[in-house]
Amino acid sequence: MISLDDMAIFAAVVEANGFSAAAQLLEISTPVVSKRVSALEAQLGARLLNRTTRRLSLTEAGSVFYRHCSRVVSEAREAEAAVTYLNEVPRGLLRVTAPVTIGSQQVTHALVGFMARYPEVQVELDVSDRPVDLAEEGYDVAIRVTRNPPSLLAARLLTPTRRVVCAAPEYWHRRGRPQVPSDLADHECIVYLPNPDYNHWSFEGPDGVQSVAVGGRLKVNNTSAMLEAAAGGLGVVMLTSFLVDRALAAGQLEQVLHDYQSASPGIYALYLPNRYLSTKARVFIDYLVEWYEQNSVNCLSAQ
Repeated sequence: MISLDDMAIFAAVVEANGFSAAAQLLEISTPVVSKRVSALEAQLGARLLNRTTRRLSLTEAGSVFYRHCSRVVSEAREAEAAVTYLNEVPRGLLRVTAPVTIGSQQVTHALVGFMARYPEVQVELDVSDRPVDLAEEGYDVAIRVTRNPPSLLAARLLTPTRRVVCAAPEYWHRRGRPQVPSDLADHECIVYLPNPDYNHWSFEGPDGVQSVAVGGRLKVNNTSAMLEAAAGGLGVVMLTSFLVDRALAAGQLEQVLHDYQSASPGIYALYLPNRYLSTKARVFIDYLVEWYEQNSVNCLSAQ
């Protein structure tokens, strides 16, 4: 395939009406220009220029080839300028996916300031707990709560979280409050199905690290539904603090096992491991880090 650089050199020779003038314009040596044009003619198997001591002129083949070169080089420069323009100022469509709870409670709040700061960015936010393939579905950023980000994606920690064990006051009155994590084995625990380790809850406390096998009659694939079920007295949940803080403050839920810390996940921004991360995606992730730092009280409640 013909080199775009060679096409640009040939076009410059024609437009500057000479090898020396083209070399000066391109900031390369005249012998290099002459050599590249000769190589181009050899590759095409046709003479492109009539060379005399006084002037250059295009052959019929050269005239046809120049018209194509001029158009291709011009479009390449326009494409380069367009990408540079996009990368200088964040603009264009940003596609983001986030779980229901984080998307509705946090990302949408962060978008208020983000979209005010970057008025040329349009955002498409998918609020869903379903698994998403970033490459196949064309998303720029995925917000996820996880302890182990996928190895095939780049990840940036937005904020750590804290998980708490709680249930409705009516449930504790009926079943009694656990004093140590192992007591949870005798309780109705509402577990989160998408978690591969849903039936094991881990804690660190005065007796070290321990894992408790939990179970119950209700298993749910949505954290908002888990919260509603717990508030309704159906069982015990272990959820990140930002999900349950309002229910705790309202008295709908009561926390137990204050002396034990659970192995908590973090909130991450995930994106394809591409060195050319778009400006709009980069500034969005930067903004989320800033937003979580300013609103950390909502994600990491005091013990």
